[in-house]
Amino acid sequence: MKINKQIKINGKVQGVFFRKSTLEKAITLGINGWVRNESDGSVLVEMEGNPSAIAEMENWLGIGPPLAKVDFLEITEGNEKGHQQFLIIN
Repeated sequence: MKINKQIKINGKVQGVFFRKSTLEKAITLGINGWVRNESDGSVLVEMEGNPSAIAEMENWLGIGPPLAKVDFLEITEGNEKGHQQFLIIN
C-alpha cells in the first residue's frame, strides 16, 4: 500500500540545497514524487511511497539539510497519483 502526502516546508529552506538533498533522500527511501521552490520562500514536496518510508521522509523534512532552518511543516494527505520517479521541478 502506498500513501501520498504533500508537505510545505517553511523556514530558511531556499538557497541551502534543500531540493537536491530532498531528491537524494527520496531516492534512498524509494519515494516517488517531486520537490519545488515556492514564491513565498517555502519548499513544497509531493511524495508517494510505503507508510514507513513516508514517515521517515517526513521526519527528515522537519530537519532538512545542514544549512536549512525548518520552522514548521504543513502536511496534507492526498490520493495516490502514480508518480514513477522523484523529480526537482521549477
